[in-house]
Amino acid sequence: MDQRYSAPIGKAFLLRRRRWRAGFAQLVMMLAGLAAGLAIPLVQRGPVVPARQVSDMLVAIGLGLLGAIAVIFSLLFLVVQWASTTFTPRLTLFRDDPIVWRTFAFAIGQSVFDLTTALAISGHNEVSVIIPTVAVLLLLAMLSLLRVLQLRAFASIQLAPALASIADRGRLVLDAVYPPTDENRSAPTLSVSTMHSTIIWPHPPAVLQQILVNQLQDAANEADALVVLLQIPGTTLQYGTPIAEVHNGYLPDATVVDCLVGGRERTFIQDPLLALRLLADIGLRALSPAVNDPATAVQTLDEIEDLLVRASSLHTVPLSITDDAGTLRVVIPLPGLDDFVRTGIDDLIAAAVKSPLVFNRIRAVLVCTQSRSLPRHHRMLTARLDWIDGLIERFHYLYPPSDRDEHPV
Repeated sequence: MDQRYSAPIGKAFLLRRRRWRAGFAQLVMMLAGLAAGLAIPLVQRGPVVPARQVSDMLVAIGLGLLGAIAVIFSLLFLVVQWASTTFTPRLTLFRDDPIVWRTFAFAIGQSVFDLTTALAISGHNEVSVIIPTVAVLLLLAMLSLLRVLQLRAFASIQLAPALASIADRGRLVLDAVYPPTDENRSAPTLSVSTMHSTIIWPHPPAVLQQILVNQLQDAANEADALVVLLQIPGTTLQYGTPIAEVHNGYLPDATVVDCLVGGRERTFIQDPLLALRLLADIGLRALSPAVNDPATAVQTLDEIEDLLVRASSLHTVPLSITDDAGTLRVVIPLPGLDDFVRTGIDDLIAAAVKSPLVFNRIRAVLVCTQSRSLPRHHRMLTARLDWIDGLIERFHYLYPPSDRDEHPV
């Protein structure tokens, strides 16, 4: 089995449950706060302090934390709104950042702890000094989490950190999805007699977010079949879209469909094109007449260039997954360099035709990618360069003579 692909899938399967885990964490912290609030009054060690003053302090902290919860949601709303209107509505990094929901869960747990403890000691005359000490330490921890959250929110509304974060996610996905470069690796040979069945998507439109490879391979092993997937993560599956072909055996349609996780939006779990889509969206918005910020588009192209150069060295034949006996069980298509260039560059070429600053930067990106790419990609990249040179000639009045002389048609 190809561990290079299966290992990241296991990690991604946990990410799939992030929203469920966020709600579960809040419930756990609430129950933990309740249990600790009932148990800590039983502590009798150390110096004692008047219970009335401690109770008043705990109530003040517990109710004050409700304001912290409001701050968390205010930051979440403002940052998401800012990112949607300034960058792209598909940018959800801050919304999905674990620090947001962990801070929220911690605030709920501490509030429950403080209020429960205050009620539990209300009938006491004196309590251990350990109780207010624990409350203050928890408050300091809460303030530290809020500081991290605010710094993360501040970074999320700045251009350079946002671009770097998107590009970092893109690099991680490339490393996770694509196997090490192997020039001798060829496309899988399907030694099958006839195609047994074609499976279609039976649900309303959804974005293919994740392929549960281990689960799909186990099902193929059990049926002694070969499953050839036809769609890649990030594709919108419409009702009736062919999603897989099953060879040499029989697999119920529902078994294959259950191995494909659909959702309302694209995620970074297995989608190597998403980072380029987001970067291109930011560049396109910067080039729109309403914004007219070509320098931002150039800054976006810096990150696009790095991702394209990395993608240019990838071996993008379909990924073959075999069982322990070496029998081919699952074939997964992978995006090629033409897909990366089409997603990250083509729309920007059309939008930047009247911006020499951006247009020349796009050409430099393609030249650099071509110099680092495999020979089989040169024709595709040369076609883009010819397209750019033709547009420069057509809109020659926008470009200085040096540009037209340097890149003749």
